[in-house]
Amino acid sequence: MDVTPRYNDFVVKFANVNGSGSASANGLFARAILRMGVPVAARNIFPSNIQGLPTWYEVRVVEDGWRGRRGGVDLVVAMNPQTWDKDIAELDSGGYLFYDSTRPLPPSRFRDDVTTLGIPLTAICNAEYTDARQRQLFKNIIYLGALSALLDIDPAEIEKLFGEQYKGKETLLESNRKAFRMGRDYALAHFACPLPIRVRRSNAVGERIFIDGNSAAALGAVYGGATVCAWYPITPSSSLAEAFQQYCRKYRTEPATKKKRYAILQAEDELASIGMVIGAAWNGARAFTTTSGPGVSLMQEFLGLAYFAEVPVVLFNVQRGSPSTGMPTRTQQADLLSCAYASHGDTKHVMLFPEDPTESFAMGAQAFDLADRLQTPVFVMLDLDIGMQDWLTAPFAWDDAHRMDRGKVMTSAELEAGRDFGRYLDVDGDGIPFRTYPGTHPTKGSFFTRGTSKDRYARYTEEGPAYVDNMQRLLRKFETAKARVPAPVITKAVKPTKSAVVWFGSTSAAMAESLAALELDGIHLDQMRIRAFPFADAVAEFIGAHERVFVVEQNRDAQMKSLLVNECGIDPSKLISVLHYDGTPVTARFITREIAEKARLFNVMPLRRSGVG
Repeated sequence: MDVTPRYNDFVVKFANVNGSGSASANGLFARAILRMGVPVAARNIFPSNIQGLPTWYEVRVVEDGWRGRRGGVDLVVAMNPQTWDKDIAELDSGGYLFYDSTRPLPPSRFRDDVTTLGIPLTAICNAEYTDARQRQLFKNIIYLGALSALLDIDPAEIEKLFGEQYKGKETLLESNRKAFRMGRDYALAHFACPLPIRVRRSNAVGERIFIDGNSAAALGAVYGGATVCAWYPITPSSSLAEAFQQYCRKYRTEPATKKKRYAILQAEDELASIGMVIGAAWNGARAFTTTSGPGVSLMQEFLGLAYFAEVPVVLFNVQRGSPSTGMPTRTQQADLLSCAYASHGDTKHVMLFPEDPTESFAMGAQAFDLADRLQTPVFVMLDLDIGMQDWLTAPFAWDDAHRMDRGKVMTSAELEAGRDFGRYLDVDGDGIPFRTYPGTHPTKGSFFTRGTSKDRYARYTEEGPAYVDNMQRLLRKFETAKARVPAPVITKAVKPTKSAVVWFGSTSAAMAESLAALELDGIHLDQMRIRAFPFADAVAEFIGAHERVFVVEQNRDAQMKSLLVNECGIDPSKLISVLHYDGTPVTARFITREIAEKARLFNVMPLRRSGVG
């Protein structure tokens, strides 16, 4: 075994049982390392069913700041006998197995190329506690104490976290401190502490914050002017609506009168929720719903109404494993096509692709300006990995001079002055008509909102030329959107190349590290991160300038590739799919390996060394 110290560069994976109370201890582990100034990337992998099923918590300690999953594990905390074999198999050679050694296990259950660290956790708890629940809960704190010694985590940081968590609850505070010290003392007495993999205090966290994407998007909705949220609970989006409610209580309640300046409604189903949002938005409120793939499926007809009647609404889609019920607590990027063309017939919707909580905040606010300006539904396409995981991310920025863009709204004064109002009349060629709010003028500016075909003045008609005129105007509006949505982020390789890679959303976390590894292997790729649909002209231009373009996405059917081919007229043969869709966040090792193999196949660039992961 290599005993050379390796600081701030390893992966710990906790294998627990759902409902065992381990989440608190595991979270303390990650936050204590952050308090030492060392970046972490944490991922919680949990079941959608009942208590007793397996759950995992993966913490990557990485001073270099990589935010994605690396792939492979250096230390497994194996607390679940049901997943023992799977958990040990994930260990890299030379890694460490931490386990409860109360019951002896035969040598066949272990690996010769990993170091075992057995602590009789159950026996310690049985001797110390009589209550069954206490035995279970404090077992987690005991192993937290042991890990602090093994990995050289400053115990003072964990003690501070205890103090914050149990402030005013002295009995709980002292009992947790006692259990923590029991585990730490045992490890110090029985093992050579610390291990070669260890934490060393640093200053690499900086001003970054630790927050989940759903909370960030909810705060973005507040800053974006949202006052109405109608939703139906569905994993993994429910916490977004709940966070919005908490923020509204703080920021949308008048201090003096305590009057609430918001409306949050839990509807009876997804159909009702989107209907409420459309009604509120038609009436002039900034309104949104939050859902996931199955909810979008149910909302299809109402989405067609909002598109055709041109009502500005925002939808936060926190994508999960699919189709049908799929894997509710796993992540994917598999709702692109269902959202881009939601509803029957010829419809096209705007989509935004944030890469992390910082962009979830920014795009969460921007979506409301876009919806009002374009008078159309706007999807903010998060996924479970962004939405429900805590990320170390850049602080949110906001320009206090920003004012809401309400788009083309004709005023009472303009109507009174005799300005021509046609609800679906394009007056300046951008495809966007003027609208009025209900009650704008006592006799002018009213119109009938309908989902049927109409002319420029909102009058019902089934005449072919009027219908075509309206549909072509909607296409012009979609063209206008190209210049208003977030532009792609394009980066040139350090050496000239005719090959490139394209990705979007949460894939960015692993993608950054993978690109660095590929560059070391002599594979140089120009890079483009797509941030929105419709695609800006720069997207097609970028792809057209390259012979081969890898498209990395987390779904089975290459949905982003399909959108690029369909919308940009790109030759499918030049797009090379790199697909990951097992429900776990994609790893840097996976992307590196897949691109390296395909690069060799297509002679993109010869590899100059082996061992890509």
